[in-house]
Amino acid sequence: MRKFLSAFVIASALCAAHAQAARAQINGVRVGPASDERVPDAPAAKKDEKKTPRPASERKGDRKDESASRKETKEGKQDTGAQTPSNISSNAAGVPPGTGDATPNTTSDAPSKSNPAAAVVPVSASTKPPANELGGPDNGKANDPTSPDTNGTNGTANNPGGTSSNPGGTAAKTNAEPALPPAPPLTSVYRIGVGDVLDIRILNQPDTRQSTLYTVLTGGVLEYPLLRNPLTVTGMTPEELALQMIAELKHRGVYDRPQVRVSVRDYASHAVLVSGLVSDPGTKILRREAVPLYVVVAEAQPKPEAGRAIVTSHTTGKTTSVDLTDATAMGMLVQQGDVVNLVARPPEFFYIGGEIASPGQKDFHPGMTLTQAVLASGGVTRLATGRVKVSRQGADGRLVSKEYNLKEIEDGVVPDPALQAGDRVEAARARK
Repeated sequence: MRKFLSAFVIASALCAAHAQAARAQINGVRVGPASDERVPDAPAAKKDEKKTPRPASERKGDRKDESASRKETKEGKQDTGAQTPSNISSNAAGVPPGTGDATPNTTSDAPSKSNPAAAVVPVSASTKPPANELGGPDNGKANDPTSPDTNGTNGTANNPGGTSSNPGGTAAKTNAEPALPPAPPLTSVYRIGVGDVLDIRILNQPDTRQSTLYTVLTGGVLEYPLLRNPLTVTGMTPEELALQMIAELKHRGVYDRPQVRVSVRDYASHAVLVSGLVSDPGTKILRREAVPLYVVVAEAQPKPEAGRAIVTSHTTGKTTSVDLTDATAMGMLVQQGDVVNLVARPPEFFYIGGEIASPGQKDFHPGMTLTQAVLASGGVTRLATGRVKVSRQGADGRLVSKEYNLKEIEDGVVPDPALQAGDRVEAARARK
């Protein structure tokens, strides 16, 4: 009986030892032989593992770890070439001993024969290498398009769509565009129009007896014998037409280096109509795109009774009234199609009162000053203080007044102010 009990106790102890060893082997800790020795009773460990119930979460985690370990081991073999299984780290919880080519875990309590410093860690395809180890055509950025781009395909140095070295990119302009030259004034330019007679000379031609005068036909075209098709010349300057003809003659091979000179013999397209109080009414031809009004009026010879010019613009349709005695206003430009009508100056007046010898409504003449208006009205009386107030109607209909001292004006201290038609002048009376 005692022998039976002793054998039972020994058998129980051995079973407990085997179960503990199997559990430790499954949890990644090797108990017993060295890490490089194979365990002969691995099947027993599996049997004991089946008998021992484990939580479902732990079993699920083991399956995930086992699949991940196998995938990592397979990828590690592909990345590291001829590495041996003993040099590749794996998850011991997911690869039990005796399965496939897996080796016992190197994290045993027994001393390991391999050098831990010489272990090679496999690089997974989803693992991004450090910045200083990037290499290859895309510098390791194929799987990370959102990472900061230093020298990769999304950069600006080697990228065909970049902004620094690619001519087709969107690089900012470093040099500002040159400013266009200012347009010449209208008073110094003439553009060819219908009816103009042009003098076209080709200096390469030895025969000078051929006619050089050509008229711009209806539609603005010019027919020239040496050109295959008519040219549309309206809106061109003579210089621009010469350059166009040089290009056409070169294209046709008429001359290797043609020399063309174009000028206007008869001006006919730029006309202005002048009517009214003038001795020579009618159409006036302009020799520039625009000329001052006084040039047109002088050519029409205004009559003595003419005082104002009513100018109707062909471009804007607006009407402007200009005093013929106003030199500044007569400098306005007149262009093709405008109509100028000279009329008599309408009667204009100013009004004067207060301590004036002859107050009332007086005729106004352009350029009249304050002292001239006072003298034209008989001067001031003995009761006047010498101070005169001038009131003028503004654009809003309100009167704006300003006082002047006649003594200061006569002494030259202040200038003599100019009056306008409709001004109101009042001489102040001295207090008793």
